[in-house]
Amino acid sequence: MPAADAHAQHWPALMARAQAGDKDAYNQLLKAMVPAIRALVRKKIADDALVEDVIQDTLLAIHRVRHTYDPRRPLLPWVAAIASARAIDALRQRGRNREVQDEEALRAQPAEQNDAGAGQEALTGYLGSLPERQRQIVESVHLREQSLAQAAAETNLSLSAVKSLLHRAMLNLRKSGNSKHEKS
Repeated sequence: MPAADAHAQHWPALMARAQAGDKDAYNQLLKAMVPAIRALVRKKIADDALVEDVIQDTLLAIHRVRHTYDPRRPLLPWVAAIASARAIDALRQRGRNREVQDEEALRAQPAEQNDAGAGQEALTGYLGSLPERQRQIVESVHLREQSLAQAAAETNLSLSAVKSLLHRAMLNLRKSGNSKHEKS
């Protein structure tokens, strides 16, 4: 059994204590998880600085959703899923940033595209183009960072209905975004 797995056997008990308000257990758990998170993230990312950023994002995400963890289950797969999602998000974001590193291209963009207010207005316009239930799910999951289960509970829908609405909303947003870019 690898060392990380051996240590991870104690993590559910530490998380249960942390969920009950034990700050020492929570600090001990977070410190114990960092090497395992680092190893998981390094499998996806080679850049050391980005690895450290993803570790921090992962720890923040764990902090935000710690109440959703069930201490009767192993913690390492739960942590690994969060770390993997954060690594993928970081790589996607990095890819987007690389696309816009040409300063000439940035200067050539219309001023309203560089204006944060215009960005907010565009976001509102895109969300406003969605049917009400789809917009509600996108706002819950992507803007308020709720889990799919939380969004389902809030809207009195099944988890599969929330997934379906979110999928359709994303397709509609892509179509809407593509058609607006084609008109420009």
